[in-house]
Amino acid sequence: MALVDFDALLGQFREALRDCQRLYLATGQQFVDRYPHLLDRPAGEFLQLMDDLHKGLLIKLYVSVMEADLRWTAEEKQLAYVLFNHVWGQALSESQLREATARVSQDSARLKWHSLVRPFVTFAPLRDHLAELGTVAMRVANFVAKCDGQVSPGETAQLQTIQAELEAIFGKAPRPREPQRTAAAVPPVAATPHAAPVASTQAVQAMQADAQDLRERYAWQTQPAPTLAEAPKSAEELLAAALAELDALVGLKNIKHEVRTLANFLKMQRARADAGLPQTQLSLHMVFVGNPGTGKTSVARIVGRIFGAMGILKRGHLVETDRSGLVAEYAGQTGPKSNQRIDEALDGVLFIDEAYSLVAETSEDAYGREAVQALLKRMEDDRNRLVVILAGYPEPMEKLLLTNPGLASRFNTNLTFDDYTPGELGRIFQRMCEQNHYDISSALRVKLLLGFQWLHEHRDERFGNGRAVRNSFENAIRRLANRIASVAPLTKELLTALHPDDIELADVPPDCVAKFADAKPKFLVACPGCEHESRVPGKFLGQSVQCKKCDHKFVAEWGEPCALP
Repeated sequence: MALVDFDALLGQFREALRDCQRLYLATGQQFVDRYPHLLDRPAGEFLQLMDDLHKGLLIKLYVSVMEADLRWTAEEKQLAYVLFNHVWGQALSESQLREATARVSQDSARLKWHSLVRPFVTFAPLRDHLAELGTVAMRVANFVAKCDGQVSPGETAQLQTIQAELEAIFGKAPRPREPQRTAAAVPPVAATPHAAPVASTQAVQAMQADAQDLRERYAWQTQPAPTLAEAPKSAEELLAAALAELDALVGLKNIKHEVRTLANFLKMQRARADAGLPQTQLSLHMVFVGNPGTGKTSVARIVGRIFGAMGILKRGHLVETDRSGLVAEYAGQTGPKSNQRIDEALDGVLFIDEAYSLVAETSEDAYGREAVQALLKRMEDDRNRLVVILAGYPEPMEKLLLTNPGLASRFNTNLTFDDYTPGELGRIFQRMCEQNHYDISSALRVKLLLGFQWLHEHRDERFGNGRAVRNSFENAIRRLANRIASVAPLTKELLTALHPDDIELADVPPDCVAKFADAKPKFLVACPGCEHESRVPGKFLGQSVQCKKCDHKFVAEWGEPCALP
């Protein structure tokens, strides 16, 4: 490999190491900001644990690939200098490098993959980042395997083994289950969306043991984890940041309008109070109705941040739960269990998913009704410290409110989350690609949009919306990893370019998409300048185009598939 190419590779390797560290620290910071009730220790200590685990993962990746072909190449040696400088924060001499490499080689087999990625598997709020974690891990592994411009059979096999190991661990991580679209029967008790505090404490203690073992084994000094960019301090800045996050969500035009209207109303009420004028009391409890994956939880989290920034709620954090987090299995346990979960949400938002499952429609359900009564009492007793959001499918939620006047009278705001269109699903896919440094071509966009169009037209209660996009993305990067495992030399394009063949949409007949593609479909694209819509051939998706009406030039990133001839 030419020297200039290797210098560029070293720079990309450093970037990958920093990306791994940023992922652990950013998700850790997000966790302590949004779910402080799940922690039993200071935020700084938790972030230090996250930093230690990212170092252990990088060592495990390097050694696993480096030893695959039983030789230590000059290029791998140069990567080791960069790696150990990142881990220990100091440049090593050649003798120190050999000693450090021998040490990590001897001990790395005792490092368990599950321990190193434990936070992302254990804590539900971090599970959305599993694909990002897998991406950065395989980037690092590929750099080690292909830094000398070739890849041996042993290295190819090791890359595939690492991917399989991580996928097996990630596959065991509980994901949001698809709700039952019926209120006729109470679903069985299942794991709550977010771990209870006791389980969280045990997980953090396990993280602490893992980190302590790493420090003792590899003798790096415990130092404060690098600080990330500080969040806005003033209430105005916090509110602006929350509203900006709302605006950045794909689609949800009516939802954004309603939330902004509510925020404006609350601003006016605060101004009237400051002026000594009478205020209009408004219940802030809400009902979110819509199919899975339509952004209900994301919007609920932002709503909590808005209320927190405006001083309506002291903290504005979000506590997610469902029937299993409120209803116990035995008599006398439901009240205390419900009140414990509500206590966690005080000064914030309690988000109850599949709320209709709290009460069975056709059978006696004393436990569920007890949970509802506990909720209603606490909503009254703590009306200044608690906002409740009920969420679920439209029809069962409507039945729940119609059959329970006590609930219906307390929820004046009802927001409907529509299914995403094919073009909106495409934009969600692109967000995931941008977050994970993947490039997509016009041909891939066409294939995705046609597949999403088929899923949208044939959707039923199992249609996953954003979750379907996430599954498609994760499948694509797995297929990419298999495709490039034995390909060398390593290039940035090799690591970042998704091909149409990497896309395989579940439940979509392959011949159906191929038939549509052969028809050379066009896509309806709106000009961001004048909003005029034009029919654009698929080959121009992702390319710069010019509006025929106002001559504005823009990138036609995505569009809605037009009717095929």
